Amino acid sequence: MIETERLILRPYDEVRDRAAMRAMCSDPDVMLYLLPVPDDAAHDAMIVRMEGYLADFGYTFWTVERRADGAILGVCGLKPGSPDTPIAGALEIGWRFAREYWGQGYAREAAQASLDWAWDTLECERVVAITVPENAASWGLMERLGMTRIVGGDFDHPAVPDGSPLKRHILYHIDRAG
Repeated sequence: MIETERLILRPYDEVRDRAAMRAMCSDPDVMLYLLPVPDDAAHDAMIVRMEGYLADFGYTFWTVERRADGAILGVCGLKPGSPDTPIAGALEIGWRFAREYWGQGYAREAAQASLDWAWDTLECERVVAITVPENAASWGLMERLGMTRIVGGDFDHPAVPDGSPLKRHILYHIDRAG
């Protein structure tokens, strides 16, 4: 568990988190730059993957809970980079927040806490992040976290269908300080 002034990042809890996570992933605005809104089976498969990362690696995209009232805001954390991409096996940071929590600094707070946890806990020298070029909010956050875009690092994501406007991805990184 990771705690910040306003947030708790913790493993997914089926009973407490399912409805909020399902609602978030069913929102077309939240999913605009991600894959299509998942059906129940795809959502359940995503949860199984996240739980598997935690079991296998000790980190995952944790549930982000607001300390003040226990509201489930979204997910943020770390996972291994996707196979068949330039970040395969790298330590990837990512986030997804319910629309009503955008613009309040929660994503930055959770992402910075995840980065700090990685530097303090893992023997890693670099953390990467990806998004589509159109997702200015995400790559803007990457830059506010101190990440820089890897020139020549753009790639077509193999999990995105050919012809999709979300096929092309951009790549950011941050290296361990000092």
